[in-house]
This record gives sequence, structure tokens and C-alpha cells, in this order.
Amino acid sequence: MANIKLDNVNKWFDDKHIIKNVSLNINSGSFTVLVGPSGCGKSTLLRMIAGLETINEGTISIDKNVVNDLEPKKRSVAMVFQSYALFPYMTVFENIAFGLTIEKRPKNEIKERVYETAKILQIEDLLKRKPKQLSGGQKQRVAIGRAIIRKPKVFLFDEPLSNLDAALRVQMRVEIARLHDQIGATMVYVTHDQTEAMTMADEIVVLDKGEVSQIGKPLNLYKNPANEFVGGFIGSPKMNLIDSKISKKSSKGFEIDFMNSINLNVQGSVDKIQIGENIRLGVRPEDLSVNSGNFKSWKGKVIIVERLGSSTFLYVEKEGEPLIAETKGESKINVGDIVEVGFDPAKCHVFNSDGLLISSY
Repeated sequence: MANIKLDNVNKWFDDKHIIKNVSLNINSGSFTVLVGPSGCGKSTLLRMIAGLETINEGTISIDKNVVNDLEPKKRSVAMVFQSYALFPYMTVFENIAFGLTIEKRPKNEIKERVYETAKILQIEDLLKRKPKQLSGGQKQRVAIGRAIIRKPKVFLFDEPLSNLDAALRVQMRVEIARLHDQIGATMVYVTHDQTEAMTMADEIVVLDKGEVSQIGKPLNLYKNPANEFVGGFIGSPKMNLIDSKISKKSSKGFEIDFMNSINLNVQGSVDKIQIGENIRLGVRPEDLSVNSGNFKSWKGKVIIVERLGSSTFLYVEKEGEPLIAETKGESKINVGDIVEVGFDPAKCHVFNSDGLLISSY
């Protein structure tokens, strides 16, 4: 196991600033997920830790040793790629053993460690097959096996499940999490899928345009987003973001003119806000109530219904983007129905015009 520290790391490709002053401290034995939209720099950051990309400024340390100028093979890291990167002419045994073969380890040691690795990944019966004879999930296990056998201090995963179907992704998420518990190594995992991030991570690093937007435990990011970007990115379906403005303020909080028809009283700091200021309300789908009569509400037309069994999501017509409300799985509401939608002001997030959080429950 090893800790990883990034200190003011920067990366340019020509004149394009890809990674911007990123500082991270990844604890030894943790499972850290780098998440963000396509093009945010997460894979580049992972490749810099691996030594596959140079850095222009800053330092990267593994186990308190600066590794900026170390070759990848000397960093005690192993990387699992999105494309599996298996040798098609080699058997599964030979693919897993490749790193040890290059190191010219004794044949008995190689055989013992291959079988040990295959047992961990439950692929003992696949060792004589070629990659073309394997399913996507089996190929991914082999790619992971090739990393495990080297017994590195750090495992790096670059969107390893993106080529798999939905059911297999869920299965492999469970297996990678189990593997982490079993071997206890430091793991850094890149994905654009925030569901993967929420279900697998000890800690999530949210990246936006090459910068760290927020770092925290999954539920903390979900409940306490530091800004509008994190609030909208973490969660599925995503947080509803509604344009509004401050109509009044007092020592205890402020009043919001909501959809030009409802005044909502919200508690929070008023030091840095002004009357008339444009803000955005963030409300999770599960915090919107439908036809409950419990809160101030407005009427809207249902334009999409998604029935998922345990819950139903209603897309309710609003000016611009529709609001998404979660209801019971057995809901009888259909497309075209008019519903009353409301929410408890105590369960909303308020973001200022710069997208920064100014009030949260």
C-alpha cells in the first residue's frame, strides 16, 4: 500500500491548459474515484500518476518519494485500461504472466502466482483460452489479473467498465470492490459514470475543466455540494436547477421569488447576497412532492413517465427544462396528467450567480 500526493500539478498540451493546479492527497489503502464529464482531464491525471504523461509543473509523490522523473515501471503502479490491452496470440495464462516473464522470474514462481491470481478473480478454468474466446467481463478480469500479479503498491483504473453492458458493469463493480477489500491496495479509479463513483469510492474527486471542483465522501458530495456543477453532476437523475431571485432578506435568512408565483422562506447566511440577485434553486427529485398538499405548490403537465419498478420518475413541464420528481413505483400518473408539485424549502440548495453554494440543508 502507498499514499499518493499531488502538489500543484499542471499539464499543457501545446497552448491548451488541461490540468490546472491540482493538489490531492490519496490515502494509503483507499479507493479514490476521479469523476467528471468527458474532457475534464481525469484520464490525463491518471496517466500522469502512472508516468505515461509528463507533468509541466508541480510534483507527484508515491510513498513520500517524488516520482516526476521515474519511469512507469519503477513507480510500483499497475494500470488497467479501458481497452483491456490483451495480447491476442497469448493464452490467458501467458497474458497474466507477461510482466513476470519480462522480469525473468523463475517458472515455478510464475506458475504459482498466476494460479493464485486466477483464483482471486475466479478465472482458473480460463487459463488455456485466447482472448478471442472470452467475453468482455472475462477479458476485464484477465486485464486486472495482469495488474494484480505484479503486487504493485498502487492500482490505476482508466474507465475499465465502459465497454461492458449495463448488467455486467454492475457485476464488475461488485467484484472490483471485493478485490479492493481482499488485497487492500491503494486504488485510483477514473470514470465519467457518477453511479460507479457513488457505489465504489471511499472518496470522490470531482473534476471540472481540469480543476478540482470538490473532494469528499460520496454521500457528503450528494447532500452538500459545494457548487452548482457538483450538485448537477452527482446524482441520478440529476438535481433540478431552477432559476429564481432573492426578493427579501432578514437576519435569519432570505425570501425567494419562485417561478413568479410563490414566495419561499429559506434559512441561510445573507452576508454576501443582495435583494434582486439572481440565484438557482437546487432540488433533488426525491425532495419534490407530487399531489401531496403538504407544501406550497404549482401545477404542471407530465410530459414523460419513467417506471423503474421500485420508483417512478415524472418529468413535469416547466418553463425551459422540465422538473424531475420521484414518486412511488406503483404511481398511476400518466403522460398528459396535470399534477401539483411542491417541496420543503428546508430541503433545497441555493447557488449564487457564480454557481457557488450559499445555503443548504
